[in-house]
Amino acid sequence: MITRRDTLMSGLAAATFYSPASAVTAARAPAVRTKSGPVIGLREDSVSVFRGVRYGASTEGRRFQPPSPPAPWRDPVRAVDYGAASPQRGSEANQSEDCLFLNVWTPGADAARRPVMVYVHGGAYSSGSGSDPLYDGTRLARRGDVVVVTLNHRLNVFGYAYLARLAEGFEDSGNAGQLDLILALRWVRDNIAAFGGDPNRVMLFGQSGGGAKIATLMAMPEAAGLFHSAATMSGQQVTASGPINATTRAQVWLKALGLTPERAHEAAEMPAARLLEAAGEADPILAASGLYFGPVLDFRSLPRHPFYPDAAPQSRGVPMIIGNTREETLGFLGNDPKNAGLTWDTLPARLTPSQLRIDITPEAVIAGYRRMHPDWSPDQVLIAATTAGRSWRGAVIEAEARAASGAPAWVYQLNYPGTIESGRRGAFHTADIPLVFDNVAAQGSRTNGPDAQGVADQMADAFIALARNGNPNHPGLPTWERYDLERRQTMLFDARSTMADDPRGDERRFFSAIPYVQPGT
Repeated sequence: MITRRDTLMSGLAAATFYSPASAVTAARAPAVRTKSGPVIGLREDSVSVFRGVRYGASTEGRRFQPPSPPAPWRDPVRAVDYGAASPQRGSEANQSEDCLFLNVWTPGADAARRPVMVYVHGGAYSSGSGSDPLYDGTRLARRGDVVVVTLNHRLNVFGYAYLARLAEGFEDSGNAGQLDLILALRWVRDNIAAFGGDPNRVMLFGQSGGGAKIATLMAMPEAAGLFHSAATMSGQQVTASGPINATTRAQVWLKALGLTPERAHEAAEMPAARLLEAAGEADPILAASGLYFGPVLDFRSLPRHPFYPDAAPQSRGVPMIIGNTREETLGFLGNDPKNAGLTWDTLPARLTPSQLRIDITPEAVIAGYRRMHPDWSPDQVLIAATTAGRSWRGAVIEAEARAASGAPAWVYQLNYPGTIESGRRGAFHTADIPLVFDNVAAQGSRTNGPDAQGVADQMADAFIALARNGNPNHPGLPTWERYDLERRQTMLFDARSTMADDPRGDERRFFSAIPYVQPGT
């Protein structure tokens, strides 16, 4: 018997949607039945694309609560536009508390059982979305015959404001954003086969805050078994925010809202814009602007720190890439004219606690670098020291923890330079994103030049290989050895990629004498 729904599904599947901007091919629109209901995508550049697929119900009216699966639907939904991003400060378009959407790129919605690569976006825990042009999965899906997924989830106060110690009914508020990610991964487990993916070969990869979110998931029991390999790019989470510090931050935020702790529950009903405005208050613990909201050691969904005192046992069997870029903080500091043309007299004022994030005097740092690298300029020392002390340190700790426990880890350092807005060149924070996605020509890419595509070929194929085989080695690379504590083997991605033992070892040893505290903790 042919039902009205079957007729509509067939009609929509046969329709052709034309969009010159996206180079949609004149092919039948792909149709997939998810567990919640049917969706209709587009066929673009020999890849089927589904944008704005709902994986969770709206969080409006359920603020600070765990997410819920969506209500099932019967009529096909056109999945052709990106879904809304979480409310946030900044210029991200299309923001809403109804933000639990994901996007799928697949060579074919068939029974091929391809590896699945799920990307978690950066922007710390406060901003961003899965719809950035650099995250477009078309080229990666076509290149590796893989299924690519990007997603949105709750951020900042909506995903991580910890109210559990202040009001009843908000016990999971400090990790709501992480629980969104777990719900998205459950959606992948339950639905990705219909998109041509293999639910038993799911790789998580993410840059900056995305990598930190992945590291946190590796210690969350509810995430166990939902992914089978992982890659973090300049994103670490050695320790989560402690519940007392997280409560202190929440109290500062509530005070800015005009609420006493006893009235914390009223934040669930206030306008979203007001909540974001109050989040701009100075952090009482971290020397940085704005309140920090990130994962909380709540002893519920997150019962331990991700990489302290060791690598979380539940994920030691998950093969992992851990990467960073050689001049990480050039992306943060390099566009400020005050950080160019430094002298040895002006450098100390730029090595502030908010940049180094550890308890050491700038004079000691400068003296150390002048001993290690007497030929370096003050400008070079600024970027190197803030990278080594602030950004790279967590990656080293995670790699060491994995190696100490016998867990497989492959470590990389991006050396290939991009160009930031000021014209300065270096392997800055985010420079590896277009390389891994094979999107060096995409809008927003600053990692280009004559050798960029060659580096992208190497990096994209390494991530694809990890997703497919649990090992990033492929014929286009030198043999990529696993990291161990004796040699600290590291792949240096460049126009001519090479393996190196303990690169920047002098800087690593210098900063290892200073206790490290994860920003946010």
